[in-house]
Amino acid sequence: MSALLLFILAGIAEIGGGYLIWLWLREGQPSYFGLLGGIALALYGVIATFQTFPSFGRVYAAYGGVFIILSVLWGWGVDQKTPDVYDWLGAGICLIGVSVMLFGPRG
Repeated sequence: MSALLLFILAGIAEIGGGYLIWLWLREGQPSYFGLLGGIALALYGVIATFQTFPSFGRVYAAYGGVFIILSVLWGWGVDQKTPDVYDWLGAGICLIGVSVMLFGPRG
């Protein structure tokens, strides 16, 4: 369960940080949005190191799948863009991929 929590926290830090920088550079928000976004992105990098999975590449690949799912949810909740069936289908495929990578039997 702690692995899932770390994935979610890291995802929020990465997506939130990117979103703050987006608001600063694309939407004309104050520069402190960019600063806070940079801090959040750095925090994402730190959170990811707390995962107990032994492989850096495997953990970061799994984060990619989790971030896709969280990004769909972010767009729905923050940007008010309702996901369509293809968004959910793609997110589901990513979840299956993440599960195979992290929990597949290895010898």
